[in-house]
Amino acid sequence: MGDTSAKSGNRAAYHHGDLRNALIDAATDLAREGGPEAVVLRAAARRVGVSPTAAYRHFAGQGDLLFAVKVCGQQYLAESMAVAGDLPPGASGADVEAAVMAMGRGYVSFALREPGLFRSAFCSTPDLAIEVNADGIPRPVAGAWQFRSFEMLVEVLDRLVACGRMPAHRRLGAEVSAWSMVHGLSVLLLDGPFALLPEDQREAAVDRALLTLLAGFTAP
Repeated sequence: MGDTSAKSGNRAAYHHGDLRNALIDAATDLAREGGPEAVVLRAAARRVGVSPTAAYRHFAGQGDLLFAVKVCGQQYLAESMAVAGDLPPGASGADVEAAVMAMGRGYVSFALREPGLFRSAFCSTPDLAIEVNADGIPRPVAGAWQFRSFEMLVEVLDRLVACGRMPAHRRLGAEVSAWSMVHGLSVLLLDGPFALLPEDQREAAVDRALLTLLAGFTAP
């Protein structure tokens, strides 16, 4: 971090317009190490090897940088969920149910694997990309990466109805119940009493919770 060649290389990258991304990468590493509280513009600039003045040319302040890290965290979370639960066109009802389970596991797995980044992905920042629809249900603004994980959940629940596994009357607000359960379980496993569970019991608890949720959604 402190050697001349590193600083020289980072300044060259800045010359080519890459300083913003370098700062986001550095801030993401800070978030991994210490959560959203660790995302400090001066600290990110120091890691990259540039002055705070140079960093302020790309970010208005701390909140602006934290928002970029939050979006990055959501991208990583979405990737964890997609790897676990990606659905091909024309998937069967059993495949959609398996995807719901796999996406839930991917969500919890990311939280346990990347606790600092997980907390940063859901920290409070200005301009939250959530709107309330006509039914009073919060939904992400279309195309917003800030809560891509929620948008993915909406999509898979819609497919659960479309394939005939979830009765249509249960669909309203199902994403709120599902997100609340999986996110709350993740927090309990990170910071609550469930953090004391051995790995096999933790995995069993996750599977039981997801199966219970799915059973409620798909009951006749």
